[in-house]
Amino acid sequence: MSDLTKEREELVELFGVFFETTHHLPPLGARILGNLILDSKSSNVTFDQLVERMGASKSSVSTNLNLLLKLGKITYFTQPGDRKKYYKPTPFSDRFNNYLKMIALEKEIIEKMANYRDKSSCPKSRAEIEMVKIYNEHLTEMERLILKSIDDFKKIEKESEK
Repeated sequence: MSDLTKEREELVELFGVFFETTHHLPPLGARILGNLILDSKSSNVTFDQLVERMGASKSSVSTNLNLLLKLGKITYFTQPGDRKKYYKPTPFSDRFNNYLKMIALEKEIIEKMANYRDKSSCPKSRAEIEMVKIYNEHLTEMERLILKSIDDFKKIEKESEK
C-alpha cells in the first residue's frame, strides 16, 4: 500500500469519526461522505464505485446515500446519454445555508423565551434574560460571519466552474 493510499484511508477515517460524532451520521454514511469530499474535484463517483470502495452491500450503500441526500450533505448529477448517477458533496455555500436556518430557528426560540422570562418578576429570571441577550448577540454575530463565508464560497465555486 502506497503512502498516499494510506494517508487517504486515514483521512476518510478521520472524516468518518468527525461526521459520526458531530453530525450523528451512521459509520458507513460518514465514511461515504468523507470519500466524496476527498474526491469532489478529482473524479466523478458512481454508486458501484462506492460499493467497491466501502466494501459494503449495495443495500447498505444505497440506504446511506439516500440518508445523505435527504440531509443535504450530498447531491448527485447525471450526464447526457449515461444512466448512472454521480455523487458529490453539497457545495459549501449550500451547507452553510443549513447553518443559517438552524440559527434563525434558535434565535426565534430564544426571543420567545426572553419575552416569556421578561413577564416574570423573579430576580433569577432577570439574570437569565441578560444571558439570553448575550447569547442572541452571539447568534447574530455567527449569522453575519456565515453570510460572509457563503459569499466567499460562492465566489470560489463560481471561479472553479470556469
